[in-house]
Amino acid sequence: MHEQLNEYIRKKISISDENLQMVNQFFKPLELKKNEFLLHTGETCQRTYFVLEGCLRIFFINEAGQDATRYLAFENQFATGLVSFITEQPSFEYVQAVAASKILYISRYDFYALLKVVPEWERFYRSYLEFAYVLNTTRLMSFLTLDATERYKRLLDESPEIFKRLPNKLVASYLNMSQETLSRVKSKR
Repeated sequence: MHEQLNEYIRKKISISDENLQMVNQFFKPLELKKNEFLLHTGETCQRTYFVLEGCLRIFFINEAGQDATRYLAFENQFATGLVSFITEQPSFEYVQAVAASKILYISRYDFYALLKVVPEWERFYRSYLEFAYVLNTTRLMSFLTLDATERYKRLLDESPEIFKRLPNKLVASYLNMSQETLSRVKSKR
């Protein structure tokens, strides 16, 4: 079960077998039903998740009462309400299983404890934060500089599995457009 996690970590950093075993001890398995929530708005995020199988979605509700998907985590990706996890403040986001999913999770307490005892974990965390920053900044820039068609084409090129695995409603939410706009854009291709 931890093999996927180990492979992911080893792609990001060099780590001794002993320290990797220590990291593994803190990650616990969890199976989720479709649409099950791991975090609700107003709760403080106390866990980080690694997807073994399935998909997690991080989203919030905008002023119009519509959900806006910030991030989708498929197999071999991490997901969490990162701002709440770091600041220990109530989350403005939800974390939900889009499909029946198998995940590993680590508590915030254990995550930060590992930073003190496993030097390589600090490098892993820095890599994780850099990835999150680049991804979020790139997505924000796409919303500000690209039209709906350009955002659709970019996502299709970069992550075609999203279109294969998720309903149009979630794809539209991730692209920050209505389902109608997504249908129009798709029909023009």
